[in-house]
Amino acid sequence: MQACTCHLQAAQWYHQHREGLLGRWIMAFKVPAEIAKAAIAAGCTKCNTTWQKLLVLAFLAGAYIAFGALLSEIVAGGLSNGTITGPDGAVWKIALPAGLVKFAAGAVFPVGLMLVVIAGSELFTGNCMFAPISLLNGEASARSLLKNWTLVYIGNFLGSIFVAFFLAYKCGFFDSLPWAGWAATVANTKCGLDFTTAFLRGIGCNWLVCLAVWLAISSEDIIGKIFSCWFPIMAFVTTGFEHSVANMFFIPLGIFAANNPAIAARLADANVATANLAGGAGWYNFFVTNLLPVTLGNIVGAAFFVAALYWYVYLRGPLCTLPAEKASKR
Repeated sequence: MQACTCHLQAAQWYHQHREGLLGRWIMAFKVPAEIAKAAIAAGCTKCNTTWQKLLVLAFLAGAYIAFGALLSEIVAGGLSNGTITGPDGAVWKIALPAGLVKFAAGAVFPVGLMLVVIAGSELFTGNCMFAPISLLNGEASARSLLKNWTLVYIGNFLGSIFVAFFLAYKCGFFDSLPWAGWAATVANTKCGLDFTTAFLRGIGCNWLVCLAVWLAISSEDIIGKIFSCWFPIMAFVTTGFEHSVANMFFIPLGIFAANNPAIAARLADANVATANLAGGAGWYNFFVTNLLPVTLGNIVGAAFFVAALYWYVYLRGPLCTLPAEKASKR
């Protein structure tokens, strides 16, 4: 058996034409095998970054994802109010379709990943793809992978909860309805998921998140990276999958609101459920009921469905082969 040359010829054509005027416009992206190699190089760098810089970059990534989550809460919470003020100042009651509210939340959330990818930072969910593909290719160690994941996870948590407490809760954005109700409902629902559901939603989420990162690696211009981030991230948020780092914002924000006596009174008057967020049980539900299974699902979604499968297809052995009799005729 002899490896076929179809993909090699395509790659050669790509490199010959990419410098031309038309070539630069048509082929301003990497082909899949090149994406895999670029991901390995990035993963190797990430696994060898100093712990101090990892923590700083991870804090930034956690904050960036939280900014996207904050914007999502503000937009969706406002739409969930079910009212609109007319030109004459009259308040009209409307009932927006639930799917439209979810789409609005998903449409604005991707700004977080755009900041991570373009500005540069260390996101745990993305590194669940970068580090394993480098490990599989023999360019990173299991120890460096675990170091990266641990430090980045801690940094992401610090960045997310900083934004949740100081830039969302303390700024007063969620002191009143409908935003307090939306934040509490989102957090209470997430803390009520059973282990299997949270785990599976974690898989679906990070499969899409890492595909967004994969596509962004392919693009060689800013606009391409923006669109690469937007579509898969919009899809995961609108669908309702679970992202561990985003939940480091969503759930603590709901806990802060539900345990504030003044806000809690407004939530009770509006019949907003907060049973999963009360007191110490709220933090237990955050860390154990939600964050643990979602994190495990995020790891599987990235490490297996993106890193391992693409490494196997494009980097482990030839992509395709020809029968021996056809190869002998060449």
